[in-house]
Amino acid sequence: MRKIANEELGRPTAEEFARMERMPVTVVLDNIRSAQNVGSFFRTADAFAAERICLCGITAVPPAREIHKTALGAELTVAWSRHERTADCLEALRREGCRILAVEQVEGSEALDDFRPEAGVRYALVFGNEVEGVSQEAVDACDGAIEIPQAGTKHSLNVSVAGGVVLWKFFCGIGPKR
Repeated sequence: MRKIANEELGRPTAEEFARMERMPVTVVLDNIRSAQNVGSFFRTADAFAAERICLCGITAVPPAREIHKTALGAELTVAWSRHERTADCLEALRREGCRILAVEQVEGSEALDDFRPEAGVRYALVFGNEVEGVSQEAVDACDGAIEIPQAGTKHSLNVSVAGGVVLWKFFCGIGPKR
């Protein structure tokens, strides 16, 4: 087995990426404290060709050194917008026709392994603060919730790790052709 060099990976240029088909998923970050977590979301959104990221509340916005540190430039290729209030962002996404899902442990949540993203549906996935999770106000504005099943004692993942797990599930179900 030989490791493949970066030059052999066939990566699209920023211009090619801008024209590529996107996965119909908007990532909503609800008051994320860590700029490095924000950068990780940009990198993951780039990897899975998510439509965009909405940065809400106290969530850091580019340009920021700490975002760039983990995004590795993906903050320049993934569309993003800034919103003072998560609730206002979710209201706008609903008007655009998105099905809004909290990624949170709430009553009535659906286990991620049971969830099947539907073709033809635009989704907005809400990820919450590292300590408090998705705010109750944001949960109240969602159409439903999905939860990552866990077996350990913490029942908690780093928010950017949770983002990778959930976006991979959506990419496998409704991601662009590769």
